[in-house]
Amino acid sequence: MVSAARIIALLVGVVVLLGTLTSVVRVLIAPRAGSSLAAYPMRASRAAFRRAARLSPTYARSERVLAMSEPVALLVLLGTWLFLTLVGFTFVDYGIDGSGLAAAFSQAGSSVFTLGFALSHGSGSRAVDFMAAGAGLVLVALQIAYLPTLYASYNRRETLVTLLESRAGSPAWGPELLIRHQLVGAVDNLASLFAEWERWAADVAESHTSYPSLLYLRSPRSQDSWVVSLIAVMDAAALAVAVSPEETPIEARMLIRMGFTCLRHIAEMARIPFDPDPGADDPIELPREEFDSAYRHLEDIDYPMSRTAAEAWPQFRGWRINYESVAYALADRVDAPPARWTGPRTLFRAEYLEPVRPIDRQPATGGPGSPGAVDEPGGSPGRPGPG
Repeated sequence: MVSAARIIALLVGVVVLLGTLTSVVRVLIAPRAGSSLAAYPMRASRAAFRRAARLSPTYARSERVLAMSEPVALLVLLGTWLFLTLVGFTFVDYGIDGSGLAAAFSQAGSSVFTLGFALSHGSGSRAVDFMAAGAGLVLVALQIAYLPTLYASYNRRETLVTLLESRAGSPAWGPELLIRHQLVGAVDNLASLFAEWERWAADVAESHTSYPSLLYLRSPRSQDSWVVSLIAVMDAAALAVAVSPEETPIEARMLIRMGFTCLRHIAEMARIPFDPDPGADDPIELPREEFDSAYRHLEDIDYPMSRTAAEAWPQFRGWRINYESVAYALADRVDAPPARWTGPRTLFRAEYLEPVRPIDRQPATGGPGSPGAVDEPGGSPGRPGPG
């Protein structure tokens, strides 16, 4: 006669297995992110790395700690699923077999990990062993297939982020993008750049809402970040439209719209609150002084502008209000590098990074290698070296 304890154990095992199956389907198969049992261990893993990073005195050291956060979280994800599968089949074996709990655990582990050292004698138990072995193989196979999909999206994302280094500095900054294009006479290329980033934003919106781990996978270079780069390109587009609406291509407006749509989709998935319909006259966090400083830099290099700073500020603010708050929240959530115009970080103690500019090496009049040759740094924020 089957005892009540074994019936309860069988039911608990079935519930655990169904919950694990639902989690696997939501994370690996369904093209839409959703909450699952595995989310809690991953959050705990990220929180542990964040606490360790908080102990580091500088951003560079914190970055080295955070770089390992999501790879470890992905291993925790696989380990959680395997553990829950093992627990579920242990309770099922215990419920239908007459052996003890230790023997059921040994039997389930032998089957889930396809070791084959423990054999069942009953027909029902053997059927469970076959299902456990199949579940273990399928689980590992799905995880192996998941990683290439994840890193394919990651590589697509990082290509444009890396290309932005030479155009907007590292970490990227919106005014720097316009400054460098003006200095090298490439303002006409902004249309194609904005169009490319519009497609990039659409791709990120789809991939990062389907695979939330992409949010936390950091760039190979410590001062690069997908969210900082998107903010910089959107700021550049908004600034260009604000100061010179007639000369700025329509691609700038399309980028801004797709950019804040991307950020809002990700915020909805990450459960970050935001105002979906802010007013054009609502205040923004970026100080007016920062905008005026950027305007003067553009003025110093003769960037084509048809509006004064006083006229351009309300226009810039009206564009930025659509994405500033959600962009700041996402940058803080993923502990992005503390770049200019990207908001505060709770982790980095008000530390900010200036864009790294290339050195403008000028040969002396006597020719290459002459004693009078000097190296001139890319200088002030308003006049970086070309490239």
